Amino acid sequence: MDLLHSPLHDRHVALGAKLAEFGGWEMPLEYTGVVSEHTAVREAVGVFDVSHLGKAVVRGTGAAEFVNACLTNDLGRIAPGKAQYTLCCSDDGGTVDDLIVYLRSDFEVFLIPNAANTAAVVARLKAAAPEGIEVVDQHRELAVIAIQGPKSDEVLTALGLPVDHEYMSFDSATIDGHELTVCRTGYTGERGYELVVPFDGAGAVWDAVLAAGEPHGIAPCGLGARDTLRTEMGYPLHGHELSDEISPVMARAGWAVGWKKPEFWGKAALERQREEKTVRTLRGLRSDGRGIPRPGMVVRDADGTAIGEVTSGTFSPTLRQGIGLALIEPGVPDGAAVTVDVRKRSEAFTVVKPPFVTATTSGS
Repeated sequence: MDLLHSPLHDRHVALGAKLAEFGGWEMPLEYTGVVSEHTAVREAVGVFDVSHLGKAVVRGTGAAEFVNACLTNDLGRIAPGKAQYTLCCSDDGGTVDDLIVYLRSDFEVFLIPNAANTAAVVARLKAAAPEGIEVVDQHRELAVIAIQGPKSDEVLTALGLPVDHEYMSFDSATIDGHELTVCRTGYTGERGYELVVPFDGAGAVWDAVLAAGEPHGIAPCGLGARDTLRTEMGYPLHGHELSDEISPVMARAGWAVGWKKPEFWGKAALERQREEKTVRTLRGLRSDGRGIPRPGMVVRDADGTAIGEVTSGTFSPTLRQGIGLALIEPGVPDGAAVTVDVRKRSEAFTVVKPPFVTATTSGS
């Protein structure tokens, strides 16, 4: 299969990026190394090309009301100019995708799904849309550049971009005549922004960001660091902590479900799971030694009985120890001592509540 390329592909090649496939796109995995890029985001500022993420717009009379009847979270909780994390579920409660919804007005809603799931989300919305509501896939029309880290405000200020809007909100701006949307969102746990810009303006914006960030130690970062950063925060990744078989209830994402709404896809199934409390749920694992968990590894209790499975795992550059996320049987308390089958060895871990590091996402 021919992989899709970001409009910044040539720049990544010139920077010596190691490239890999993500959701059908060839994207940077790392430039100088995952640990150094991870550290740059935690301590200074990093810039990511996440143009592989999906982009779609739903517009027409009643567009917001329509989206609200489909996706889990309640758009009634936010006003135009705000963003919201939500999920697209199937009738059995499985997660088709998790995504960010940007409420532009009652008549227009912008969506950023995951790369591999954009077509499925758009298809479901198109199939359900009543007459007068249009669903447009903009996946290959818009790029997304994420600026993340404690010095991200300084970078945007140098570019003349707004930095005073609230977390999970967005604003419009321009750089050298290129119109873009500045979103106070991110996937790292650090204060940061995501710039949504047309493909033809992405190169100029990327260059401007790197130039403005140079005095602040900005580092181009790949999706390897993005994964270690989000794992330290306990943020789910579709295909790992969410999937057709893993519901929002199992992923402990019930906070992103508008339970009082009259309808949304998968409502009855999710309500049943929530009431019965019999499904495995997402928990954190912190290594007591040198073990590093990886997806698919078995989690066992003190008696050696299998009680769960690792969904994501890594070496935490911040904590300098192994951490992971796992689906574990209900009733296992935080602080419980468990083991993980790591390469034919039994390694000791403690069940903890994520995040593993302190979040500064909504801080000043």
